[in-house]
Amino acid sequence: QEVKIFRALILGELERGQSQFQALCFVTRLQRNEIIPSESMAKLRQKNPRTVRQAEEVRALEHLSMDVAVNFSKAAQLSSHIHNVCAEAKEAIYTREEDVKFWLEKGLDGSMFEALPQGPELPELQRCRLCQDRWKPCLCSYSLSIEWYPCMLKYCRSRDAAGRLSSYKCGIRSCQKAYTFHYFVPQKQLCLWDEET
Repeated sequence: QEVKIFRALILGELERGQSQFQALCFVTRLQRNEIIPSESMAKLRQKNPRTVRQAEEVRALEHLSMDVAVNFSKAAQLSSHIHNVCAEAKEAIYTREEDVKFWLEKGLDGSMFEALPQGPELPELQRCRLCQDRWKPCLCSYSLSIEWYPCMLKYCRSRDAAGRLSSYKCGIRSCQKAYTFHYFVPQKQLCLWDEET
């Protein structure tokens, strides 16, 4: 279904009365050519697999407004991986309205999606970092960075016996990318990391 899933596990802060971790899942549409095909990855084995690698290309930070909640019990039709990857985040799976439209056009059941409250519907809705009351709803932000992932194939050139140039797959180009997700929470207590320092 061309689905990309991000899972974040945030450890609880004992001094704030949080004894357990908090899990979040962000589900977006996987764009064509965003990551190399798994078949290519399987063929292009890496030398020195234990090496800590640096990305060759740093891609621009992406801000995503996650304005729709995904119903965990119905999400298997969107991706069979959601059941395993997002099991701890059953009440905190988010996606975007524009991605929902794409999936609905593909024939998915719209009942798995629920629009979240937006700023115009709740004029008093603030960003969580500005909200003083821990029990008020607010707009939370969560940032994450993928330090290294295979984003493109590398092609090398060679000459054949007749001197003609030809290209062949000879490796993987790696990228780094950061994301900031913005989404509604029913109380600031669920977004305590998003505070001004």
